[in-house]
Formats: sequence, structure tokens, C-alpha cells
Amino acid sequence: MGHFINVILPIPLEKSFTYAITKAEADFLQPGIRVSVPFGKSKIYTALVIDIHTNAPLVYDAKEIHQILDEIPIVTAQQLQHWQWISKYYMCTLGDVMRAALPSAFILESETIITKNDEQVINDTDLKDDEFVVYEALHHQSSLKIQDMMSILDKKNVLPVIKRLLEKNAISVQEEIYEKYKPKLVRYVKITAQFSSENGLQNLMEELSRAPKQRDVIMTLFSISAQTKKPIKVSDLSAESDASSSIIKSLIDKGILEEYHIQMDRVLYDDDENEDSKQLNEYQEKALSEITKSFDSQNITLIHGVTSSGKTEVYVKLIEAQIEKGKQVLYLLPEIALTTQLVERLQNYFGEKVAVYHSKYSTNERVEVWNNVLNNSPTAQIILGARSSVLLPFKNLGLIIVDEEHESSYKQFDPAPRYHARDSAIVLANIFKSKTLLGSATPSLESYYNAQQGKYGLVELNHRYNNVMMPDVELVDIKDKQKRKRMKGHFSDRLIEEMTETLENGYQIILFQNRRGFSPIIECNSCGHAPQCPNCDVSLTFHQYRNQLRCHYCGYNSVMPKSCEACGSVELDSKGFGTEQVEQEAKLLFPDHVVGRMDLDTTRGKYGYEKIITALEQGEIDILVGTQMLTKGLDFRNVKLVGIMNADNMLNFPDFRAHERSYQLMAQVSGRAGRTEERGKVLIQTYNPYHKILQQVSTNSYFDMFEEQLGERHVYKYPPVFRMIKITLKHKDYQKVDVGADWYARSLRTVFDKHVLGPEFPPVARIRNQYLKHILVKIPQKQSLGKTKEAILKINTSFLSVKDFRPIRVILNVDNY
Repeated sequence: MGHFINVILPIPLEKSFTYAITKAEADFLQPGIRVSVPFGKSKIYTALVIDIHTNAPLVYDAKEIHQILDEIPIVTAQQLQHWQWISKYYMCTLGDVMRAALPSAFILESETIITKNDEQVINDTDLKDDEFVVYEALHHQSSLKIQDMMSILDKKNVLPVIKRLLEKNAISVQEEIYEKYKPKLVRYVKITAQFSSENGLQNLMEELSRAPKQRDVIMTLFSISAQTKKPIKVSDLSAESDASSSIIKSLIDKGILEEYHIQMDRVLYDDDENEDSKQLNEYQEKALSEITKSFDSQNITLIHGVTSSGKTEVYVKLIEAQIEKGKQVLYLLPEIALTTQLVERLQNYFGEKVAVYHSKYSTNERVEVWNNVLNNSPTAQIILGARSSVLLPFKNLGLIIVDEEHESSYKQFDPAPRYHARDSAIVLANIFKSKTLLGSATPSLESYYNAQQGKYGLVELNHRYNNVMMPDVELVDIKDKQKRKRMKGHFSDRLIEEMTETLENGYQIILFQNRRGFSPIIECNSCGHAPQCPNCDVSLTFHQYRNQLRCHYCGYNSVMPKSCEACGSVELDSKGFGTEQVEQEAKLLFPDHVVGRMDLDTTRGKYGYEKIITALEQGEIDILVGTQMLTKGLDFRNVKLVGIMNADNMLNFPDFRAHERSYQLMAQVSGRAGRTEERGKVLIQTYNPYHKILQQVSTNSYFDMFEEQLGERHVYKYPPVFRMIKITLKHKDYQKVDVGADWYARSLRTVFDKHVLGPEFPPVARIRNQYLKHILVKIPQKQSLGKTKEAILKINTSFLSVKDFRPIRVILNVDNY
């Protein structure tokens, strides 16, 4: 009787694969352990064991595994259960989920190693030029990797050369697996035992009398060790004694100093003081007791608290309760920008119990957080992270908090799995039989609808902390201002007046424009030509600080032309405006004040967010211009005025959520104003001040917006009333996509009839030289979601079995919000 394992491979294939193992391996292996396995003709992959059994596969002969990579499982049983739900619900493969969940250092890649075959004598004249170059290189190096061969031959496809050399028996090829994670080792030094005694030290000093710099290093070492009993880092010794690393190295070489290494975590908490959490006011106390009460009967509760109502303090109290029980807490945030502010606040309360996990962390930092969560380490009791942290290996999860739950950045759009972190978090909490708290000042229609239906508990927190008043929102009609010539660039006289007063009183200002770059369109005044991206159906955005035209879809860029490419005219005009232009105009209007900018261009680095947020908090920036990054729950105490430069481009977006999103964005950015005693002011510049959404923002009427939008969703059959699956077809050939999408939609209509919309080309119909066409399938509440997905997958399989349609890429996106 043979022993076998089923494994997940990190590739998008539907089924798991079976491999043969020995009896001893079967006794040792458990689900969640990684093994390296051969796949295809020559590939080696890291696979994850999900099942150990004795049933041989019927269709193919099971290959043997290469090696076992772990001693204990790195993925928990609950995690595997969660992965299976994600894979089934979001219509993707387990391999997709595995690749998204595991830090890339855990997914070992194979690399082909080429070595010279010493047993065979090869005559140089038998080799072609490119073969000879490789063979000659192997005389000087023991082995070559594919990458090395590409650079030696200066061509991408080197496989034919390898094949010919193999046929001539000149080389041998093997696959090497390399482990990517390297623990961080810190170098320490100590004095060797023979010199640590008093006599030894005296002799040493005499010996070093002619090397004063080396003697200084030894003296510094002794003075540091007298002050602290801790091990001494090489870097500290070098800094204290003002000696270069070569001096320390020569002392090590002489055997006077001894070096050793200690493994360290890459992310360290560096503060000894713990703050007590703030006292809650009566409204917060009431909200806390309502949440606790609601958790008795409900697993999910929504807290709808106005901006600056102190929701974070309520969360802290709930976290404290879980930590006392010895449980882990996951605190989800939509944006990395927020983590920097919250990490400080939570670390002040909970010290080193807080671990952070997001995409700006390096692979090795992620591995360390993963291991700390897996081992339920004291340094990972509270996990603060962006959407991917929902995939971590929790052992004892007590509570999940999803802050700013309405945010669209919780949804992953590319690549698969296209999961929604909020919904995945609810399922994860359910697996651990724990509770989920959703929090927002502007909840998504779905969550508020579920609360109204009684599926979720609902707690309202309608008062700002310290009874600070809600900001005064004023709508400025810029159509009227332009007629009366009261605009300076994109600033109305009203906005300039308020900004001047705010700055004179020593307060700060935030200006919101949801477009980065200088201007989205450059147009020739003579012939009307506007430079377009060669890979996408969009005009190029002008970025002034680099004097470049850039595509925000594929990253293509070119130098800003001096004259029109079509007619040669030098009269080029910019249409529309982005954050760069607002920043420039603000600098001209207020030359004595510091203007900063926060958008994707200024926050590229790992600490990009931190630098800008810290500068604003410390009063180094007077006016901060930014995109929607600014809206996401940041807490700036000294901001009194918020200016929304143009509300209309958000409202007129071709999407059924445009009005809901506009309300959320404007209400959130307004919430950054006046978070202390002074009442804040918000100015919204618009061409249409009578628009219902703008009126609702100005009166802070979330419920009116909810009622009105829900009515429209009922009429037009959109979420939360109907569910939705979006199917996108992609190919570089326009004709192929067109014909394929028509076939796909016709097949869907035979099953779902009038609930299929499309196929339709989106507003940007070509991205990265691929044409896109969308089909929407709407699912009424009484229709089975599982059966709907089964039917779609059946049609998808039939579609991909047609030879002409096989090259078309099909993307299935469940709950497309």
C-alpha cells in the first residue's frame, strides 16, 4: 500500500495534485507543511500539503516529492478552511490564494543551473559561436544560471543553445531550489577570553601602544561594557570610538576581538513608556456598552460614528478586553497611510504587542510577522494591517475590527484572488467563532442595508469627541464666480479669503483634488490634437515636476513635447487640473507659507507617507494638497479649513456607485477639519451647487443619501438589492474580444435571461494593448448564488474549449465593489 499527499501548487490550476511519499514521510507530514515537488518536464515548485492518504491517482503516475521544507506547519487548519472559502466564493483557484497569502520568500522558485560535463572531451571546432561562448565561460566559472547566460549572449531566448549543448553532451543541467528568506543577523563583538583578565588587558595596552586608534577602540569597548551589560553591536562600537570598520576588522583578525551574530526581528518597537488609554466620554461609554450588548446576539456589529467621534478609543477598550483573555486581534485599515498614524497611537497603549503588515514591508519583514502570528508571539497580539493581513495564520483570534469599512481599497482587483477584505474578515471571524466590528462615518450601502435588515447589530455615535462641532460646509458656485471674474486660477475668491484668514490665525489647510499630476489633457490650440498613450485608450497626463507625459494605467511616459506632434504648432494648452497644479497655484498665492503634496507620486518610498504626515503634524507644512489618501481617517489636530477644489468630476463618473462614493469622499475629507475646540470650515467648489449629493454633504445627512441611493438601486437592480458578478474578456485583438464577448453573453442569456447586461466596452476600452469588454450578471436575492456560479463556470469551460476563444483571458469578479 502506497502513501500519497495532495498538494496545492502556487499556479492557477483548478485541481490539487497527488505525489508519492514513503511511510516515514507520511508519519511526519501534516497539512500546512511545505514540500518541494517536480512539476511538468523540468520545473520544481514549492507546494503546500493539504491531505495525506493512501489512494493512488487514477489518471497519472504519482511522482515522488523532492524534499520536505518545514518541520512544523506554516499554514493553520483554519487558514486552509478560509482559503477554500475564498477560492470557492471568488471563483479562483487555491493556487491563486496561496500565492497571495504566503510571503514570496516562502514560495521557493526553481532555478536552472548549468555545469560543464567534465567526463566528455569537446573539440572547440564542433561548437557554434554562441555555444563556444557559453562553454568558454564554464571554463572560468564552475556553474552558470539562465540569467547569467542571457547577459553573456545578450539575448532572451537561450534555451536553444542549452538544448544544442546538451545534445553534444558538453553540459549537464540541474534545478536548484533556493530559500529566499534570510534572517537578519546583527554583528556583535566581545574581547577574547585571554585579554579579559587584568594582566591580559595590561599586556594588550602595551602591545597596542603603537596603534593608538586600535587602543581607543578597546578603551571604548570597556567603557561601553561598564555602562551596559548588554552585548555590544559593531555599529555602536564604530560610532562611539569614531573608528572605521577596517580598524575593528584588524582587531578581529589579530584575535583580540571576537565577533558573533544574533538573529533580530527587522521591525522593532522602540519605546519603553506605555500610555493609559483615554477616559471615554458618556457617548463613547454608551456606544461601547451597546457594542458589547449587540455582540451577545450578533456576530457582526456596525458602528456608525461621525468623523472625529473617537471611534478609535472605543476600539482600544474592546482590544484591551480581548488581550486580557489572551486572544489575538486583527485591526484592518484601508490604507498604508493610516497605519503610520495608528501604529504610534496603539503602540503608546499596548507597547510591543502591536505588529504591522502591509505591502510596503519587505519580504523578510513579512516573513517575521507571519512567524510571530503563527507562534502566537507576544509581539503579535494585535495585528494592524491592510487587506492582505486577513490571510495571516492566526491561532487564537478573538476580534476583528474593520475600520473605514466603506473603503474600495479593501477590494483586490488584480491579480486573483479578487477578494474583499471586509467580507473575508467576517468569514474568518466566523471560523474562529469570534466577533467582527465594522466602523465608519459613511458606511457602505451594503453594510448599512444589512444593519437595517437586522443581519448586523447597529450602534450610532453621533457626537464628536469633547463636543466639538461638526464643520461648517459651504458650497461655492464656481460657474457664477467665473462669470464675475472672481477666480484666480482654480481658486475662488471665497476660498482665498478663508485660506488667508486660517493661515493668519496659525491653523493649517487641506486642499483635496482627486487627480494627480499637473493636468490630465494637453491639447494643441491649432489642430486640437492631444497626446495619447500608445498602449491604452487614454490621453497622457502632464507631470510638471519631471516635465513628462505619463499614462496612469500602464506607466508609459515620454518627455513633454515643445510643439504639437501633429501640426508642429507651439501653442499647447493644458486642460483640467491635478494636485501638482493646485500645489503650484497655492505656492504663488501664498508665497510665505509651506505647501506640501500627498499623492501616489510623493509617497512612493517605504517611509513616504510617514514623512508627509509627520511634517503636517509638527506644523512644518501649512497647506497640504492631496488625493483621496487624505480622506482615510487621518487625525490632524490643527487643520481648520478643508477645500474641495472640484466636486463635479467625482459626481459625473460612469459608475452606479459614483454618488455614494462622492458622498463618502467629501464627507470623509470634510471630517479632517476642526477636530479640536475651533469649529472647522469646509468649502466645496462646484459648477452645480444644487446637486442632491452636495446638499446632503453640506447638511451631513447620511441617512437621506442612503434612502435616496437605495431607492435607485431597487429600481435599477444593483447591490445591495441584487448581487453582481462582472465578467471581463481581454485580448490584444479587438475583433477576437468582440466576437468572444458576444458568444459569452449569448450563452449567459440562455440561463439568466434579462439579468445579463452587456457585453459593453468600458470608457477606457484598451489598457496595456489589451482590449476589454465587460458583461454583468445580476443575481436576485432569491436566486442561489452557488448555482449561479456553477452555471457561469460551466459556460466559462465551454468558452475556453473553443479553439478560437482559448487565447482570450477571462476575468471573473464576484461582488464587484
